[in-house]
Amino acid sequence: MDLQDQLKNLFPDHQFSEPVQEEKSNVWLQDEPLLCKYEKRKGKPITIIDGYNGATEDFKILAKEIKTTLSVGGSFKNDTIIIQGDYRDKIMKILKEKGFSVKRVGG
Repeated sequence: MDLQDQLKNLFPDHQFSEPVQEEKSNVWLQDEPLLCKYEKRKGKPITIIDGYNGATEDFKILAKEIKTTLSVGGSFKNDTIIIQGDYRDKIMKILKEKGFSVKRVGG
């Protein structure tokens, strides 16, 4: 007997309703595509995401989500997300699932 059944036994006249959950997007979507670049700095590969023109707090949230999803390090500097390693394909897939249009630059 689960909790719902126990509550029905205690309160037989009460009408139970399922709470409606609305999914909110934390990130502001834009018209122009994000640029996903590949560079080498000091001999190490990095992926740079640039071209976001929304609020910087939203972009920081997006950076954190990408870093935790890929389990990699990175940073947010000068309105760009810098991810350690060459993860262009995976990052582009994540951004497309969130509704962004993404353009691959270089290579």
